[in-house]
Amino acid sequence: MITHTENPVLRVAPAAPAEAAAHFRASLTFHADVSDVAAALAAGGDPGFVVLDSRSTESWDQGHIPGAVHLPTALIPEQAEGLLDRSVPVITYCWGPGCNGATRAALALAELGYRVKEMLGGFEYWAREGFEYETWEGRDRREADPLTAPAAGNCGC
Repeated sequence: MITHTENPVLRVAPAAPAEAAAHFRASLTFHADVSDVAAALAAGGDPGFVVLDSRSTESWDQGHIPGAVHLPTALIPEQAEGLLDRSVPVITYCWGPGCNGATRAALALAELGYRVKEMLGGFEYWAREGFEYETWEGRDRREADPLTAPAAGNCGC
C-alpha cells in the first residue's frame, strides 16, 4: 500500500475546501473557455466583451475567430487605445495551450487599464471544437474533434 508521503498526488495535501473554492473562483476571473466564448458570440446581440487575436498577421490570415480584433502583442502599447474601449472586457487568444501569447497580451492590456480574460485553448481549440473561423480566403469550419467536443458540441463541462 502506498502512503500519502509516497504518493506523488497526495504528497502535498489538497487545499481546504474554502481555500480551494477561492482559488478556483479567482481562476475563473482570469480565464474563459472556448465553448463559453462561442456560445456567448452565437447568442446574438452584444456579448459584453471583445475578442482579441494577439498572433502575427500570418497566423491571423490562416484562421481567426469571426469578429475578433487583430492586435499582435507587440503592438498593444501603441494601438490598443485606438482599437479597444476600456469599458468593454477583452478576451485574448493566441494559437493554443502551447503558446503564452494570449497571456502576454492580457498582461499588456491589464497594465494599460483594460479588464481582460484569457481564452483557454486558443485558436487551436476553437477549430478543434468545430467552431466557424475566417481565413484570408473566407469562412471555414473543421469537423469537431470528438476528444475535445463530444456529441454535444463542447467539452460537456
